[in-house]
Amino acid sequence: MQFGAQTMALPVKRVIMRKPGKSLLSADPAVWHYGASFDAARAITQYERFAGLVAASGAEILWYEDEGDGLADAMFTHDPSLVSDHGAILLNMGKALRRDEVAGHARLYEKAGIPVLGRLSGTATVEGGDCVWVDEKTLAIGRGVRSNEEGIAQIRAMLAPFGISVLGFDLPLWQGEEACLHLMSVISPLADRLALVYAPLLPAAFYFLLKEKGYTLVEAPTDEFMASNGLNLNVLPTRPGQVIAVAGFDKTKAAMEAAGCTVETFEADALCIACEGGPTCLTRPILRG
Repeated sequence: MQFGAQTMALPVKRVIMRKPGKSLLSADPAVWHYGASFDAARAITQYERFAGLVAASGAEILWYEDEGDGLADAMFTHDPSLVSDHGAILLNMGKALRRDEVAGHARLYEKAGIPVLGRLSGTATVEGGDCVWVDEKTLAIGRGVRSNEEGIAQIRAMLAPFGISVLGFDLPLWQGEEACLHLMSVISPLADRLALVYAPLLPAAFYFLLKEKGYTLVEAPTDEFMASNGLNLNVLPTRPGQVIAVAGFDKTKAAMEAAGCTVETFEADALCIACEGGPTCLTRPILRG
């Protein structure tokens, strides 16, 4: 089996990544909603450190090359597609500047021999950052600025034949229409039924679903969540209890370690903090297990 990722913390074996390059170097921060600490050259250096950590986990990396297509956000490969055990789903981005990224993912899946189960159409939008596999038969999707009800309905129809429940949960507007609050901005799985959360922004119904499913929730501290615009919480499990996180958020790191996790960090102020996407966002797992 070369694909299948209906879980979010089992060992990552194959992943789509894109090294930032020409497109990030030529990006206008005002157009892309990048923050004051944005520095493209430094972001590229920070990315190399992150990519090394992913490679050291043993994961095979499928590279989505930056050949100067102008898609500065395409390094956040988590968002344009979703991978089930039955094939990839090509999404439709809520951020208009990112919609052309989906074609690049389609080409990668074709080249890798991974079947495409379906593709969102019409006005439907869903971004991968809004999708959380609660368990292998339950997919939660955040309904908000980036993902709409039509998109959730289309994914529900694609996955229903396989006995998978797709549940939509309303997200708050929080920092506004131009900012990026995904469902995964407030939850990061760490291991089986263990997750790092920022409880004040969790949809209440989603919180109760997690409790019903037997999750233990590790609370991210408010001061670090606010200081990072939620990027302290955006961590990537390479295997259960082994995670990659943005450096500089010691209380969040300590909370994960107290829950039994091993945490590797990398400097990411110019990359993740400035560009509103963390270690999870920088990867699209296509095989876990």
